[in-house]
Amino acid sequence: MSIEKTLFAAADKMRGAMDAGEYKHIALGLLFLRYVSEAFTRRHDLIAEEGGDPEDRDEYLAENTFFVPPSARWSSLAAQSKDARIGVMIDDAMREIEAENPSLKGALPKVFGRESIDRAMLSGLIDLFSNLKLDGTRADFDLIGRIYEYCIGEFASSEGKRGGEFYTPKSVVDTLIEMIEPTHGRVYDPCCGTGGFFVQSEKFIDAHQGRTDDIAIYGQERNHTTFGLARMNLAIRSIFADIRWNSEGTLLRDEFPDERFDYILANPPFNISDWSGNLLREDARWRFGAPPVGNANFAWIQHIHAHLSAVGIGGVVMANGSMSSMSGGEGEIRQALVQGDAVDCMVALPGQLFYGTQIPACLWILAKDKSNGVAMNEKLRDRRGEVLFIDARKMGALVPGSRKQKELSEDEIRRIAATYHAWRGEAREGAYEDVPGFCKSATLAEIEGHNFVLTPGRYVGAGVGEEDDELFEEKFERLMGGLREQFAEGRRLEVEIESRLGSLQ
Repeated sequence: MSIEKTLFAAADKMRGAMDAGEYKHIALGLLFLRYVSEAFTRRHDLIAEEGGDPEDRDEYLAENTFFVPPSARWSSLAAQSKDARIGVMIDDAMREIEAENPSLKGALPKVFGRESIDRAMLSGLIDLFSNLKLDGTRADFDLIGRIYEYCIGEFASSEGKRGGEFYTPKSVVDTLIEMIEPTHGRVYDPCCGTGGFFVQSEKFIDAHQGRTDDIAIYGQERNHTTFGLARMNLAIRSIFADIRWNSEGTLLRDEFPDERFDYILANPPFNISDWSGNLLREDARWRFGAPPVGNANFAWIQHIHAHLSAVGIGGVVMANGSMSSMSGGEGEIRQALVQGDAVDCMVALPGQLFYGTQIPACLWILAKDKSNGVAMNEKLRDRRGEVLFIDARKMGALVPGSRKQKELSEDEIRRIAATYHAWRGEAREGAYEDVPGFCKSATLAEIEGHNFVLTPGRYVGAGVGEEDDELFEEKFERLMGGLREQFAEGRRLEVEIESRLGSLQ
């Protein structure tokens, strides 16, 4: 068992009956405290060895290391872990660290001193994280980062649907990262959650021998506690980003209204009805048509497209309904997007990838201007008037130890991304070819023949000698999930029709 799994299993056992959503802030907060103390101690000892003043705050600022006051250091807290006031001490430590490091202001949890928090649990977590073996090298910080990331995923799994609101499964993140390849320029996530897309972007660059300082990161998050988790997650990775929060959310109060980005990666909340669409009917972002008041899906898609630079590429996770819905003018918006060459690729994902929901999802790959891209990169194929469709629904396998949760394998992610890059003319090996049952490059005329419905299954056809090897239980659950989604849409339409009829009386 890996150190991440071992540590999480031990930490999770300590939470007892406490709700996973509440406990994650305690466990992840303490893990972050262990990180900043470790980073501070390394720098502290080095300054002392070189004859400098180890208590000079500027010595830490120069090396992008957080300054930790004496009473907030891990060694001090660990020595008092059995004290009845340890929870209050930890809260005070968090406040002191924020006071010394303005970039962390408001990011750290102060929930440890509550009466409901078991002091024995806090002592146990401090002892557990104190026993985390570190070898004194830079690899220690990567280890803590991996543990933090693993814990975020496991807490999301424990929380089910609520966890899915702040965490995008790693295989979905990896698929978009491999397709979009954000290696330089400005990267943006309008609903960044815990910062998973940013962390994976940096990992992608490292894996391809790039320079992480060649990208600038921007993000926005509506949930303040999730905003704090994101800032801690990025700080552990030494990723410096402009992440902003407001209670209204990105669609209603865009923190970067005049900015344009080279890469946008996003997993917006699906099918949100209370997005204040009635207040934004004339918004300049709706170039392809005003989104329906009762569903924000096409507001997110158009927000992302509007924020792309001249040759920008965006990757968006969406509910499958976005590919075919005709309600509220969505069909017309989708048609305008296709005819405007805003859609580069559509990927149908397998079911059961997301925590706590059976709603199947897809990926929209958006392009700002295909002609600009071709003009600036002679390697690219001219794909104006075409859309690539990839049907990955039969991919994925159950996560070991899970009955419901699936994930894509590295080979499957690589195949999806390689197909997209071959289609664009960026292939490392081999030219693009349509593969029955998997991928198809469709023309505008073909898409129009399908009434601008963008479901990949309509275009790729069936594979040669293809057999239906889907388990009955999985197929039944998948079909029932789709049926429930259609029933919900039907009920929504009934309410809308009654409302409109009532206004005519």
